[in-house]
Parts: sequence; C-alpha cells; structure tokens
Amino acid sequence: MAHYIDAMGKACPQPVILAKQALDAGQVPLTIDVDNPTAVENLKRMAASRGVEAQVAESPGRYSVTFQQGGQAAQPQAQKGSYGVFIGKDWVGDGDHTLGGNLMKMFLYTLSQSEDVPTALLFMNSGVKLPAGDAMDVIDSIRALEQKGTTVLVCGTCLNFFGIADKLQVGVVSNMYDIVSKMQACDKVLTV
Repeated sequence: MAHYIDAMGKACPQPVILAKQALDAGQVPLTIDVDNPTAVENLKRMAASRGVEAQVAESPGRYSVTFQQGGQAAQPQAQKGSYGVFIGKDWVGDGDHTLGGNLMKMFLYTLSQSEDVPTALLFMNSGVKLPAGDAMDVIDSIRALEQKGTTVLVCGTCLNFFGIADKLQVGVVSNMYDIVSKMQACDKVLTV
C-alpha cells in the first residue's frame, strides 16, 4: 500500500522530518507533496543517505517526491562522541533578528526530532530567554530534548540579569562552574 503525506506549505525542515518518520515506520512506498524546490532537494538528500530512491514529479506549484526501496545507502559515519550545544543568544546568526529567532525555533525543533540528541543544552546570556520565554513551540522542543536524556542547564546569573528567573519553564537553574564542567565532559561543544 502506498503512503501519502501532504506537506504543502510546511516550512523547512518539517517535510524532511515527516518523511523520515514515515520511512522509519516502514511506510514505503511513500509520496510526499511539497511546494518548493528547496524541500525537494532536502528530501532527495535524505533519501540518498538512507539508500532509498526518490523520484520527483512536478506540476504547477506542487512537487511530488516518491520514495521507493532500492539505491545504496551512504556509508555509515564513524562512531559519534557526546556533544553539547551552547546557546548564548535567542537567535541564530547575524542580521535580521526576526529571521534569526525563527531559525533558532526551527533549530531546536529539528534537534528535538533527531535520534542523535546532545548530552547537554547550555543556555547563557540572552539565550536564557528561550527556556524562560512564552513561545510554547520552543519550550516543547526543549522539553522533548530533556525527555530524550539531554541535560538542560540555564545560567542563573543571566536569568537574574534579565529579570526572568521566575519565568523559567524548562531546564535547571545552574552556574558557570556546572556549565563549564558539562562542556568539559563532552567530546565537543557546538555553539549556536
């Protein structure tokens, strides 16, 4: 039986995550409809990495990507070590803060949907506004990471500086010593 996902209008990386979840559940063949060529390329790369063939049919404003068994999976990567993620601001990159805020939200969502979650998520400076904010999609992503075993440490000095210590919704109020110790215990630390 063929499976179908309507991902029209869904922002990156949602089409890839939806397709990955369906493929993980053995839903092959699978067709997913998207509305932009970037999503098509992302889906094709994901398929190639999993040894699944992807065929694309295009019609005005719609791309149908169909996954079939076959192809050759990419070679497995070397064993990964533990890693932490340091978040020192509430947006990603430089430039437009609205765009950067949306990118941070999608980063945390994508990370929460991954099977390879970080050992630690470490918030400092304006990054503490994320676990102490009111954006429930961000809070849900951080909670999902906690449920998968990620330790979430939030700088208490930073929370106090911004006057939001009483608003922390997820994670543990921590200090510089604990945060640095957690960084040192990881094989690598990514800074966002």
